[in-house]
Amino acid sequence: MKRQAQFDQFEVSELFCPRCRASKPVRRHLLLVLPTGNKYEYRCSACGTAVGAKDDNDSSEYTEILRRT
Repeated sequence: MKRQAQFDQFEVSELFCPRCRASKPVRRHLLLVLPTGNKYEYRCSACGTAVGAKDDNDSSEYTEILRRT
């Protein structure tokens, strides 16, 4: 019997902010659309400080941009 993955990717909702000195909710901002995937930055929702980053392996957005041009 084949087991299915329980999750595909984790999504961050809260990280420690060094400026606020507390764990705060974060907002994800798209930095780059690359052929290998997208690069995101997480920023504190209270002060806007960059508190983390994430790279994904989904190149569908890049492929869609190329189709439009």
